[in-house]
Amino acid sequence: MMVKDVFVLTDAENDLDAGKEFYDLNQPGVGEYFWDSLIADIESLFIYAGIHRKDFGFYRMLSKRFPYAVYYYVKN
Repeated sequence: MMVKDVFVLTDAENDLDAGKEFYDLNQPGVGEYFWDSLIADIESLFIYAGIHRKDFGFYRMLSKRFPYAVYYYVKN
């Protein structure tokens, strides 16, 4: 299923900012890698939306490189 738009909630963006800051405090530069990795995972939803397992009524995609999950829904 191809989707047209992917929207990121403000709360989710705040979580990404906090994760970036956390990883940069532990090792400079890793925060940017974290950000780029999670954005790439989110962008993959344009192609792979709807294939992940559902938890709590939402699809859950696990990040490929960091211990994060992306919860999303598909609006038809």
